Amino acid sequence: MIKRLSILSLGALLLAGLASPSVARAERKNSLDGVPAVRHRLLLVKKRFEATGAFESSINSDFKNTLGGGLKLEVHASDLLSFGAIGIFGTSFNTGLTDKIVGTLPENDPSPNPDADPTPTKREFNAHLNSIPLHGAAYVGVTPWYGKLAAFGKFFVNFDFYFQGGLAFAQLKSDCSNDICNDNNPTGGMDSGGNVILPDNNPNDDPVLNSGFRAGLYFGGGIHVFVSDAVALDLTVRDYMFSDNPSGLDFNADLAVTDDDNRFLNHLFMGVGVSVLLPTKIKRTP
Repeated sequence: MIKRLSILSLGALLLAGLASPSVARAERKNSLDGVPAVRHRLLLVKKRFEATGAFESSINSDFKNTLGGGLKLEVHASDLLSFGAIGIFGTSFNTGLTDKIVGTLPENDPSPNPDADPTPTKREFNAHLNSIPLHGAAYVGVTPWYGKLAAFGKFFVNFDFYFQGGLAFAQLKSDCSNDICNDNNPTGGMDSGGNVILPDNNPNDDPVLNSGFRAGLYFGGGIHVFVSDAVALDLTVRDYMFSDNPSGLDFNADLAVTDDDNRFLNHLFMGVGVSVLLPTKIKRTP
């Protein structure tokens, strides 16, 4: 009888031991529930105004590279969302491809019959190229990621990644003198007297149609590297997309320069700038 009671007591103790951890686990709470992912985080952009001296260089131009500088202004409504605009004044110079092409072109018309040889002269080719003296965009920005960089375990800098999307604009310019671009009816038509004018099938003397104002789409992305609470290095890639015909010549090979030779093109730029954020004092999260 005593032996049986001992066995029953031992069994009861084992059951109690097995049950008690589960009860303890059921009552345990996570002390980190509801706590921010990062404590005392610096609010480096929230409710701040950003002014950036920006410099850009084209990276995918066919005939004319653009190098310019301007200003980017941005208002950060929160850590995530911002609204801004950028304007860049630029100067242009020939790409390596343009120099190679010009080196192969003749000084004078190779043939009196353009149908036999539509090759432009050096002057005709250069005169039809366009440049981008002004471009920019208005956009909405999103900053989804931020963090801290460390170098050699001693130097720490804050950073964030951002993306932008909106509307692009550009002012295009081309110079073609009247002694070159003097064909007023490149596709033929009727004169003031009602006479039929046949097309001359020579696109090299047609007026350029690649200058003036353009509007399109804009996308960009980059990184802020904060050297202090109020100053950051701004590294970015921007894509201004609008209708353009960089060569100004007969792209679709119909022997006339018309609006059909324009295409919706990506104009990629790589930029660097120095951003100043106001107010200069920042807040921290709890």
